Amino acid sequence: MRVIFAGTPEFARVALEKLHTAGFEIALVLTQPDRPAGRGLKLQESPVKQWALLHDILVAQPRSLRLDGKYPDDAKAARIAIDAVQADVMVVAAYGLILPQWVLDTPRLGCLNIHASLLPRWRGAAPIHRAIEAGDTQTGITIMQMDAGLDTGNMLLVAKQAIAPDDTTPSLHDKLAALGAHLILQALELAASGSLRPQAQPAEGTTYANKIEKAEANIDWQQSAVVIERRIRAFNPFPGASSFLNGEVVKLQNAHVLIAASANEFNAGAILSTQSEGIDVATGEGVLRITELQKSGGKSLPVAEFLRGFNITPGMVFTSPMAARP
Repeated sequence: MRVIFAGTPEFARVALEKLHTAGFEIALVLTQPDRPAGRGLKLQESPVKQWALLHDILVAQPRSLRLDGKYPDDAKAARIAIDAVQADVMVVAAYGLILPQWVLDTPRLGCLNIHASLLPRWRGAAPIHRAIEAGDTQTGITIMQMDAGLDTGNMLLVAKQAIAPDDTTPSLHDKLAALGAHLILQALELAASGSLRPQAQPAEGTTYANKIEKAEANIDWQQSAVVIERRIRAFNPFPGASSFLNGEVVKLQNAHVLIAASANEFNAGAILSTQSEGIDVATGEGVLRITELQKSGGKSLPVAEFLRGFNITPGMVFTSPMAARP
C-alpha cells in the first residue's frame, strides 16, 4: 500500500515511524514549512520533516493546499507531487493545514486522520489540552475518514485511554501518540482487505477544543483549586500557568489540591504557608499546594530549591500577570 503521510509535530512523527517500520511504502510526506524557533529565531524543521529526510523520503512543505487561496503556486506544486505518487491512502496526523476537496478525493481510499480524542468530543486543534483542563477521566484515539468538515467524518476505529490524575499534556500526548500509531496500522490493514466499517459520529456530545492562546497562561485565583490544578497540568509546557509575585512572573509547573483544607477567610491568591513540601495558596474554593515553580528565564525547580533563591513568605499574594502590570 502506497501512503502519503501528512503531519508536523512529534505526535505525527511517532505514527510515521511506525508505518515505515511496519513496511508501508511512504511515497510522500507533507509537513508544515520550517518555522523560526528558539531564542535565535532560527528556522526549525518539524519533527516529521527531520525524520523523513533521515530516511530519504520525499518531503513537500506547501504553505497552503488551496488552489484558489493565498499561495496557489504552492498548492499547484503539491498537487503535482500528490498526483505523481498515485497513493492508495493519505494518513493525516496533526498536519495543521486544511485539506481541500481535491486532496480528500485523490487517494484511492481517501484520507484517514489520527485524532487524539473520542469524537465527537473535542473536535479541533487542542484535544489533549482541553480534555485535561475539563477534568475528563478518559480520552482516546479516533481514526476518522476525513471529509470537508472540522473533524466531522465517519469513525473507522476507536481506542480508549484513561487520563491519570497526574497526567500533564506531555505525558498524555506520549500515551496517545503511541496508541494512535498502533491504531492506524490496524486501520490500514483493514482498509487493504476492505474490512473497515465506517460509522457516523454520534449526534450528541460534540465539544470543540479551541487552539491554546498565550493569554490562557494567566491564573485566575478566584477559580477553585481543582480547576487551577487542572489548568496547570493542561498548559504544561505551553503556554504554562503563570502568576505575578513580588515583582516577577512565576510559572507554576506542578501542584495538587489540599482536599481537607479551607481558606474561605483569605483573599484568593494569598499565600498561607511555605515549607519544603510546597507553597499553600488560597483560591476561590479550597487550597492549592504548589510543588514546582519556575522564574522567567530560569529552570523549573522543586519548591525547596526554588525557595532558596526566591523570598516567599505567608501573606504575599499571587495576582494575574496582566492585572499586576501598569
